[in-house]
Amino acid sequence: MHRLLALLLLLVVISGPVAAGTVYKCRGADGQLSYQDAPCAKTQQQQALQLPDDQAAPSPPANAPSEPADTLPVTGEAPVSSPTPVVPLTQLYRCMHAVDGSAYVSSNGHPQPFLAPLGMLGALPTSLSQAYGQPGGAGISAPEANRGRVTSGLVASNYVWVQDLCRPLSVPEICHALRDELEQNTRKLQRAFKSDRPPLQRRDDELRAQLANC
Repeated sequence: MHRLLALLLLLVVISGPVAAGTVYKCRGADGQLSYQDAPCAKTQQQQALQLPDDQAAPSPPANAPSEPADTLPVTGEAPVSSPTPVVPLTQLYRCMHAVDGSAYVSSNGHPQPFLAPLGMLGALPTSLSQAYGQPGGAGISAPEANRGRVTSGLVASNYVWVQDLCRPLSVPEICHALRDELEQNTRKLQRAFKSDRPPLQRRDDELRAQLANC
């Protein structure tokens, strides 16, 4: 067996690359072996051997144009998701109404002064019902009724300039106020008619963009 393989190898080396095909192993009457690509003589024992195709693919000529590499068909660029715009936090203020003392949140830390009846500010011991309801008080419009007299009702009926007091909120307080407003705006958006939704939707987008900083 080893001798057979050696002879095959010798045949391949001498003859160069061999194409796939049949090689005939011939044994004579004297026992001598030979290999050939034609059938053996009638006086010889014959055995056909199949050679594998070991030839490499022929190399293209040096001046042949190179084939372009396979490329995938371009069907369009993948959509790029736009990042959510980040809007800087707006400075908010907690203000106290100058008349009734109610608290509210505003983006204006310096609200405009306004006129308010002095009797509504609690600066006088006389209540509004007394000041405006007692005889000779602010509820009497006849000039002669109060002529020469300065009463609490007369003072209470005068207007004075007042202004709400405000203080800036810290970042955690601003975030808390924005979340509260977003919750209220979302409820309005859910209940609103289709024609009333655009401004609510814009405000929703603004609030969410600012809350990205929280």
